[in-house]
Amino acid sequence: MEPSQIWHEFFIVAGLHALAVASPGPDFAIVVKQSVSHGRKVGVVTAWGVGTGILIHVTYSLLGIGLIIRNSETLFMVLKWLAGGYLFYLGWQALRATPGQEQALEILVEQQQGSMKAFRTGFLTNGLNPKATLFFVALFTAVISPHTPWWAQALYGVYMALATALWFTLVATVFSNKRVRNGFERLGHWFDRLMGLALIGLAVKLFTAQLDS
Repeated sequence: MEPSQIWHEFFIVAGLHALAVASPGPDFAIVVKQSVSHGRKVGVVTAWGVGTGILIHVTYSLLGIGLIIRNSETLFMVLKWLAGGYLFYLGWQALRATPGQEQALEILVEQQQGSMKAFRTGFLTNGLNPKATLFFVALFTAVISPHTPWWAQALYGVYMALATALWFTLVATVFSNKRVRNGFERLGHWFDRLMGLALIGLAVKLFTAQLDS
């Protein structure tokens, strides 16, 4: 596989991941909650827990795609259709986001919290999120090529884990201030809508490519 093709895949993965991670959701909610309730340090540790949780989704997504590629390229094509449909659904749901829309999150935290518990809270919030599971499987299935080397796939995953951790470190640092957090929440629906457009665009591209093949 040509290096230019690997870079092309990487930029698609990185771009969609950036839009997804910037969109308010459970990860964002727990990092903000931890930062406001327990301070910046706990918020940053929670952020790195969230980033590490990404590796769970990346690992089984890559392993599943590897099995599909080895056993049946026809099944791989069918899975791309399913992934396109799911991405379109996610995009449509995101486009319907409205100002002030609440994010459901049922995690209780104590008033005082150590670093290990903060890390575990972030890790489990991301790792046990079923929507993240479906998103990563759909993303990797839609973008990755049967000829992409394993080391490139692993680098995609490591990049997303680090990018997630760094993004939520910034969130923890900035949103320790309640006024800043409240201002962001009023604009959060625009991030959802931007992500929706990107996901629908990728879904349409997938459908078009399959029809032309």
